[in-house]
Amino acid sequence: MGNSKIYSKIIYSRKLEQELQAYIDNYPKGKVFLATEETVDKLWVANLDNFLAENAIKKVVIPAGERNKKIGSVETIWQFLSENEGDRKSLLINIGGGMLTDLAGFAASTFKRGIDFLNVPTTLLSQVDASVGGKTGFNFNGLKNEIGVFKEPVAVLINTDFLKTIDRNNFISGFAEMIKHGLIHSPEHLAELKDFDFDNIDYDLLQEIIRHSVNVKEYFVANDLTENNIRKALNFGHTVGHAFESLAMKQNRPVLHGYAVAYAMIAELFLSVKMCGFPQADCDKLTKWMLDIYGKFEIEETDFEALYQLMTHDKKNESGRINFTLLPKIGEIAINQNCSKELILEALQFYKNL
Repeated sequence: MGNSKIYSKIIYSRKLEQELQAYIDNYPKGKVFLATEETVDKLWVANLDNFLAENAIKKVVIPAGERNKKIGSVETIWQFLSENEGDRKSLLINIGGGMLTDLAGFAASTFKRGIDFLNVPTTLLSQVDASVGGKTGFNFNGLKNEIGVFKEPVAVLINTDFLKTIDRNNFISGFAEMIKHGLIHSPEHLAELKDFDFDNIDYDLLQEIIRHSVNVKEYFVANDLTENNIRKALNFGHTVGHAFESLAMKQNRPVLHGYAVAYAMIAELFLSVKMCGFPQADCDKLTKWMLDIYGKFEIEETDFEALYQLMTHDKKNESGRINFTLLPKIGEIAINQNCSKELILEALQFYKNL
């Protein structure tokens, strides 16, 4: 029962305007708005001009890039909704990557104590991860997604046409979250990812693979919306990953989120071997495969303490313990794994020496 409610909201889209129209028709004319960011506006939203005009939809455009995932951008959307007489019967359509859908989702969730919003994710990362699961928010005080709320969009439209304009790095970044979904729940999904051909992408096949990936995320979200227990599975690769991401930002060599997660999954597989008996042979194979795709994040021993401190700030920690999600084997999870500082530093050393 719980699942059907969430599943019905995800539309594997082929005709974007038609599918959007079906939702817009449920709201008063002039009360539907659109939020997007500069790059997507130029590449895609410009093609919707007639559609927007016919439906009297006004748009607000946020500057692109992670550095704009901040309270100022949220205020811009609030201001825009306010000036254009947005009310509690309004709908905000969010077209963009995870940065945009996260922060515009937060703006919608808090404007007049919450209006409906609909996400149209335009990157692979946001299609398989950011658009699903009701997490909204923005970065604050140098920490990622520090402020936010859980709020489900009325629908998510997933259309692989958008992926034809994203560069290879961003595509591969999104692919890391798919690898994570395979590792935590579905050996079959992991197998189809190992066969994926980055050089000749079949977008119809990709739509099916995305569906398999989203199904994994939906399974965990449907069973635990507010992340009290089983949903923590989705944090695999994220405890170390967010630390890598924050360190990279501080050192002025930012990395894409999916790359940080891929680097971190290697370190957390090492922890899985030590803590949960994950098979060493599988760890070695997966490490080699991910290094081939993502390369390596260079760290020094002098970074270890800073990385450890960043992990202690992770939102998922409880009573001062760093909580890891680790794997006893592919497709099986162990949540709330408390690793000693010594072991965490050993994992960083293992990663550095690769």
